Amino acid sequence: MAKTVKAIVIAGNGTNCEREVANACKLAGAEADIVHIAELLAGRVNLNDYHFLNLAGGFLDGDDLGSAKAGANRLLHASVADSTATVAEQIQQFIADGKLVMGVCNGFQLLVKMGLLPAIDGKYKQSCSLTNNERGRFENRWSWLQVDPDSPCVYTRGLTGLYLPVRHGEGRFVTDSPETLQRLEELHLSVLKYADCDLHPTMEFPDNPNGSDGAIAGICDPTGRLFGLMPHPEAFTHRTHHPRWTRETLAEDGAGLLLYRNAVRFIQQELI
Repeated sequence: MAKTVKAIVIAGNGTNCEREVANACKLAGAEADIVHIAELLAGRVNLNDYHFLNLAGGFLDGDDLGSAKAGANRLLHASVADSTATVAEQIQQFIADGKLVMGVCNGFQLLVKMGLLPAIDGKYKQSCSLTNNERGRFENRWSWLQVDPDSPCVYTRGLTGLYLPVRHGEGRFVTDSPETLQRLEELHLSVLKYADCDLHPTMEFPDNPNGSDGAIAGICDPTGRLFGLMPHPEAFTHRTHHPRWTRETLAEDGAGLLLYRNAVRFIQQELI
């Protein structure tokens, strides 16, 4: 009998992709609860009851004051009711317990601005960010992504490339120094890179929709259990989500679903 994987999807303050993320988790074989951030802050929901934390995308706090910056400050400094711990500290304990965290779009922005990614030396200090697209406008398009086969990322195991939608105005990945970018590459933490249709990484628009440093579209931490990406895997879980589904022969399941299946499989085999 398969072991039950419990996923939590955080909603509120402008996110609008939580239902798609929860559906992806369910299709992958997990139970999924959508929980408003206020429930965590009030202490009515405990992260300890879950194995897989999902930070969904949308327009968190209207993307004002910088993408997800207000949300990151909320999690970093607001204490949970009847506790001295902040939500960020609870997430750090969640990570220390060997559980999985995935942030998409605004969720990715949250993770880097909270300092939880890439945590190269195990220190939760911000060294990366996501800022305005190089062309200064919102981009809504599908992108090819090269997957680093040597990455420790548990979500991309067995994958070489993906085709997923991006929809963001502040998705350009930047680092605080060339040294940080170099270490991301050396440690194979730059899991996903914007690529052309032959899966060659590129800085050229429109294949690279935002001008990210190193063409980076997603990164993980050294354990491979913490993963953030700007493209939306939850938006491609069925062939009919694909923009050319009436013109191409496609597998029934969308490629984005594979990331969630890898997460559920890892939890079943390693955690429960």
